[in-house]
Amino acid sequence: MDATIAAYDEVAARYAELFRDSLAGQVLDRAAFTAFAELVRSSGPGPGPVAEAGCGPGHVTAHLRDLGLDAFGVDLSPAMIAIARRTHPGIRFDLGPMDALDAPAGTLGGIVAWYSLIHLPPDELPRHLAAFHRALRPGGCLLLGFFASDAENGPVTGFDHKVAPAHRWPVDALAALATATGFTEAGRLRRPPDDGERFPQARLLLRRTA
Repeated sequence: MDATIAAYDEVAARYAELFRDSLAGQVLDRAAFTAFAELVRSSGPGPGPVAEAGCGPGHVTAHLRDLGLDAFGVDLSPAMIAIARRTHPGIRFDLGPMDALDAPAGTLGGIVAWYSLIHLPPDELPRHLAAFHRALRPGGCLLLGFFASDAENGPVTGFDHKVAPAHRWPVDALAALATATGFTEAGRLRRPPDDGERFPQARLLLRRTA
């Protein structure tokens, strides 16, 4: 991951500018976040804080806060965390790995991993899903955003991401990994690429089995 961290540090300012208003024109993405927020709130009284794992410059974390969630962000890139803290001074942003969130086990109401797991080697994904499962409270929610394979049951495919090497995941395969980890699928969304996008996009909404 050292090369990925260095690559994101190098483009942090440009990346933050590019994605600052990226949710404004994405009706389906905003709907996914709204559904996630409602499920978190319905998971029980005092649902607990929500972590964005791999938060980058913090725009998604800020959107989660706007939806009424007690959200904080975590990222391995010092440059990204510096931008997030500067841009959103009222929000907590931690420098650290996605699989070691600074929260006691079983306390988080939700976790969002929005295009952050894509940079992991495929054999690392089960370990990260297990870490998310440990951090979530029973009934807590996990929202994944990622590049989809051309077929829902096709192979995991590496590609030349503009910042660092990444993978496209078949939706069925990623859902199966999550289910094997102890999650229950609450919903999925797969859409064709918009203008300027190269690949289909997918979202998986999951709950930690109570």
